[in-house]
Amino acid sequence: MSIELLPIFLDMQGKPCLIVGGGVTAARKAGSLLRAGAAITLIAPGLCETLVHQAEAGRFRYLARSFDAGDIPGNRLIVAATDDPAVNRQIARLAGAADIPVNVVDDPDACTFLLPSIIDRSPVTIAVSSGKASPVLARLLRTRLEALIPAGYGRLAELAGRYRARVKTRFTEQPDRRRFWDRVLQGAVAERIFAGQFAEAEAIIEQELAPAAQVREMGEVYLVGAGPGDPDLLTFRALRLMQQADVVVYDRLVADPILNLTRRDARRIYVGKERNHHAMRQEDINRLLADLARDGRRVLRLKGGDPFIFGRGGEEIDTLAAEGIPFQVIPGITAASGCAAYAGIPLTHRDYAQSVTFVTGHLKDGTIDLNWPALAQPHQTVVFYMGLAGLPVIVERLMAHGVAPEMPIALIQQGTTPLQRVYSGTLSSILEIVATDPPQPPTLVIVGEVVRLRDKLNWFSPPDAAVQGAATPIA
Repeated sequence: MSIELLPIFLDMQGKPCLIVGGGVTAARKAGSLLRAGAAITLIAPGLCETLVHQAEAGRFRYLARSFDAGDIPGNRLIVAATDDPAVNRQIARLAGAADIPVNVVDDPDACTFLLPSIIDRSPVTIAVSSGKASPVLARLLRTRLEALIPAGYGRLAELAGRYRARVKTRFTEQPDRRRFWDRVLQGAVAERIFAGQFAEAEAIIEQELAPAAQVREMGEVYLVGAGPGDPDLLTFRALRLMQQADVVVYDRLVADPILNLTRRDARRIYVGKERNHHAMRQEDINRLLADLARDGRRVLRLKGGDPFIFGRGGEEIDTLAAEGIPFQVIPGITAASGCAAYAGIPLTHRDYAQSVTFVTGHLKDGTIDLNWPALAQPHQTVVFYMGLAGLPVIVERLMAHGVAPEMPIALIQQGTTPLQRVYSGTLSSILEIVATDPPQPPTLVIVGEVVRLRDKLNWFSPPDAAVQGAATPIA
């Protein structure tokens, strides 16, 4: 199958280029050429705001007049971007007669070259084109690729370029060089670059290039926050690491749709904890992560919410750091932020709450002996993680320390998911409300005046809401 247009990359540094037109489209074309270092002359009777600022900054030579046939000679590229199709076609004919490549906006048949949609990871450049069919489709594909290609690929390319000659000297046979670069570009070196650990990346390369080096790559642990349940809330980095890990060690609160985004052939190990039942002790989880990485595995430690907010992530990487195991931490949207947002409850608000406090509903010894006087202070929002079982104690202790019985409270069950359900009431009424239809874990508890805003700001309507029942209004 033949291709309609030959994709090429041109060196435009300092090369003379002509753009005719001063509108928004001309500004977009100028932006691409300026990033490539072209020496632009732009001709137009007037300029859009973006081009005015660039002209004032001296980014290009500006001639405030209409196009003339004498403007064509001497240019390496020409862009016709006026709002007059006849003028654009005239420019195309003159450029063609002079054998100068020309791009004509909104007229692909008059073009001898197209400017593609560009993904810039300099020095890596990826160009996307739909030929003459649909520029909008090309931009859509570029947007999707942007999400999949880490910004660190540019730094990775620079690193590879600096070591290219040394690698060729160290590995004289081409298959050996290919295996080396495969390890560098897809393994621990690349991950260090993506994580901003540039010195560590160079140290690994230096170690592999040392005479008689024994190549035995250490694995790595990715401590990834999976968020409160909606897969669309994952970060780009989280998704990339999820899809390259060899082993997945996951918790009970990781939703199935998120777990299904991991590699299909990855080994999965469940280490979830429920009240009074732990699939694996925390100390054993810490040891498991270290042992798997030491065996050369890329280990995904997938945790609900954010691993550093009541996720015990600090304990896990403390063990890894002590034993010299490489790791990186990818934050997730914590349940308080995600569930509150999906329930229409702002955690802070100028009229209701000037601070927010996150607390756990049960402590290490199974008690809920919290700093109740501090939690009872006015003008704040208090979020209780894992507070469902201790809800009667939470209500009783807050009122005992001076919180009004009319203080609004909300319980958000399976927030951000299609099964989300919100119970709302006051401290004096919530226990009766939930007694008739008890919520199930995971359920987040929010106490504060901001809960009053839910009826006004509620925007998320789970598809199963009718089956689950409506939220209870505040008394």
